[in-house]
Amino acid sequence: MDLAQLTSDLQALRGRAVDAAATAADTAALEELDISVLGKKGELTAVLRGIGALPAEDRPKVGAIANDVRMAVEAALAASRTRLGGAEMAARLAAEAVDVTTPGRPVRRGSLHPIVETAREIARVFAQFGFQVYEGPEIEDDVTNFQMLNIPPDHPARDLWDTLYLDLDGRLLRTHTSPGQIRVMHKEQPPIRALLPGRCFRYEAVDASHASEFFQVEGLMIDEGTSMADLKGLLDQFAHAMFGEGRATRFRPGYYPFTEPSVAFDILCVICNGEKCPACSRTGWMTILGAGMVHPVVLRYGGIDPERYQGFAFGMGVERIANLRHHVIDLRAYMEDDLRFLGGFR
Repeated sequence: MDLAQLTSDLQALRGRAVDAAATAADTAALEELDISVLGKKGELTAVLRGIGALPAEDRPKVGAIANDVRMAVEAALAASRTRLGGAEMAARLAAEAVDVTTPGRPVRRGSLHPIVETAREIARVFAQFGFQVYEGPEIEDDVTNFQMLNIPPDHPARDLWDTLYLDLDGRLLRTHTSPGQIRVMHKEQPPIRALLPGRCFRYEAVDASHASEFFQVEGLMIDEGTSMADLKGLLDQFAHAMFGEGRATRFRPGYYPFTEPSVAFDILCVICNGEKCPACSRTGWMTILGAGMVHPVVLRYGGIDPERYQGFAFGMGVERIANLRHHVIDLRAYMEDDLRFLGGFR
């Protein structure tokens, strides 16, 4: 290949590249053109491969022409990039423009979970009678969870609790909030009015009315001369506050190892008002909690003299109270995070 041919090829390449840069449709086409002409394997490199066949005196001339071609193509590419880049940016800004006068999306209003709301309402009612909220650990030991509550290892009442033990040292997930009674008695001196809400755990087959994880609220009052009449009056006021003034209530004999005597506290069915529907097992009454006078053994374990002080305790399931307040028939709904269900408690 001679000097004239190389010069002609370089000039032709310059013309094609400059024209292509001027007519490119977008910056992506410019990048492809840059690589195809000026890249390591581009057309300019391919043309210059023939420079080695020229006489030594002609090579500097071809190199100078090649540099002029490269500079011309680079200038054409830069000019087109400026033109096309500005147009593309303008189009993008127009497409992504935000109308600041357009109303924003409405913010969905949240609400408390019905279990949290019910527990707070229970605490609010009892706070009017001087009860203070205390918290206890969810991991207990066998002594506090059972033995100090008058439930020794061989006591038949242990069959009532399907306990989840954590290790061989007797640590367990608390089966009820009653251990909080012992902790409060160790911490405070009478008179005591304590409310102990919390989560409990039992090994249960989960269905519409049972769960392996549930919430309870424990109440404890200890003072001189405390009686069952005080307990009945307090629970009557609680039932009226939660389920309506005038709601009929009753005590029935019950059994709990840590209270003596023990009672079940019933209210007139909130569904049928005593007409005996399936919700109340056709009895007309619904049990909402268990209660009783604190057993003297439990008082002694708590460091309190049962000859001087008497007390009563009560415990209720928060889910059961929530079910009755909101007419929910399946407690599994509380744990399913279904916004269609939870949105109805605003």
